[in-house]
Amino acid sequence: MDWIISDELGLTVGHLVGWGAAGAMIIGGVAPYIPQYRQIKRTQDAEGFSLYVCLTLLVANTLRILFWFGKRYELPLLIQSIVMNITMFVMIHLCVTVRKKNQIIRARERIFTAQPDDTARWLDQRSSIGREKPRSFYDMDRKYFWAWTDFQSYLDCMLVFSVLGAAITYLLIEFSPFVELIGFLAVFTEAMLGAPQIAKNHQNKSTEGMSLSMVIMWTCGDIFKTAYFVIREAPTQFWVCGGLQVSLDIIILFQVWLYHDKTAAARRLRRGD
Repeated sequence: MDWIISDELGLTVGHLVGWGAAGAMIIGGVAPYIPQYRQIKRTQDAEGFSLYVCLTLLVANTLRILFWFGKRYELPLLIQSIVMNITMFVMIHLCVTVRKKNQIIRARERIFTAQPDDTARWLDQRSSIGREKPRSFYDMDRKYFWAWTDFQSYLDCMLVFSVLGAAITYLLIEFSPFVELIGFLAVFTEAMLGAPQIAKNHQNKSTEGMSLSMVIMWTCGDIFKTAYFVIREAPTQFWVCGGLQVSLDIIILFQVWLYHDKTAAARRLRRGD
């Protein structure tokens, strides 16, 4: 009887640990962006945070959702992808709002899709030499990609990507190499999450505006996530790219140390010290 109770208790504890780990995977992925969100909200300055971080995660998690239909992995990882996409749109909305508010001189708006009135105006003006084309025909230029001035453009862009990805996946769902490729692209893209922030820090020669708490939580979360992938025997793509992600986190932490003096000077200048 004692053996049966012990066995039952062990099974229950195992379930609780599993549920706790799954909950940590879902919430833990979002948690690092809370301090970054609060910092942008408090300082009303979004220049230190790269929106390409949001693009990277939106693409990675959309691909991961598509991968689930071809190769069913654990449900908590699917839920994490959905929650992460929602979180990234919240971050984008805040950054776009803050940047609009901080404009001293109102810049020309950049949007992802052409509006009907813009198209009609272009048709009326196309024979006039020297006249400027309407705004939307410039927005498809790579120079302005993911640098639009309205939140709707980011939604439209990801909607187009999701619909095209879903259509291709539906057609090739029975082709195993294609499904494996989606899985690899999903986790590899997520593994490169730190790359846009590394580039932003290198360009600014400072980490001012970037939340150190966010990066520390990134690192801890990625270490936990990679260990979770290995223990739960997730597809190989997951844990290999998880290790790459941890490496990029360490590079960002190195930049914090490398640019410490310039970051402190930029922070004093912003405060007016």
